[in-house]
Amino acid sequence: MVNDTISDLLTKIRNATSAKHQLLEVPLTKITKSIIEILKEEGFLENYKIINKLDKTIIIISLKYYGKNRQSVITNINRVSRPGLRLYANKKNIPTILSKLGIAIISTSKGLMTDSQAKNLNLGGEILCKIY
Repeated sequence: MVNDTISDLLTKIRNATSAKHQLLEVPLTKITKSIIEILKEEGFLENYKIINKLDKTIIIISLKYYGKNRQSVITNINRVSRPGLRLYANKKNIPTILSKLGIAIISTSKGLMTDSQAKNLNLGGEILCKIY
């Protein structure tokens, strides 16, 4: 049983990209589905599909690579706020990742969104992770 599903998801993505796997399976939760949707919208993932297995529902993620050497689009993916140390930012202190080349996923009162979407809506929240 995994206590921190976000860290588990990020670790599985990090390990799969370093091993250059094409597909990855993760258990379905509301928050993992939201994070995966954001990563697909921002161009970090190729696609995903939700499948019902015998007693559980999983998401199959298709990772995105480029070039002949199959370089991963995701070069770094880190958890910022964690269960032992929650990190929040108000609308003025939302971080910009690599001069807007990367994204931060923020949990706001309107749901999960990227740092730029939160800035446009003047919302703050918990900074879940950084991806670039």
